[in-house]
Amino acid sequence: MNLVSVIENEQLRSDLPKVEIGDYVKVHLKIKEGNRERVQVFEGTIIAKKGAGLTETMTVRRLSYGVGVERILPVHSPKIDKIEIVRKGKIRRAKLYYLRDRVGKAAKVKEKLVSK
Repeated sequence: MNLVSVIENEQLRSDLPKVEIGDYVKVHLKIKEGNRERVQVFEGTIIAKKGAGLTETMTVRRLSYGVGVERILPVHSPKIDKIEIVRKGKIRRAKLYYLRDRVGKAAKVKEKLVSK
């Protein structure tokens, strides 16, 4: 086993929930302003996941005043305080890039009914 993979495995986070594409999530991000640090919530739908291990990223999209805003976030980033899953999405695609062309109710993802 090489040194790079040993260091990478130490950096991986296990405290975050397992999120999937189509999920509507609240991502709590640590924002640094000057010498102060605060938590800002970015709420949206996960439209893509990419990579594996430490380099894994997810793209979160939301509509803000009629304009689509996307953030590509490293899953194992120390800037992510926590991730809350608001609702699970029922999808049939690996990437939801088609949501970029849709506005309003058409841009919604159906909710997956989770059986307990």
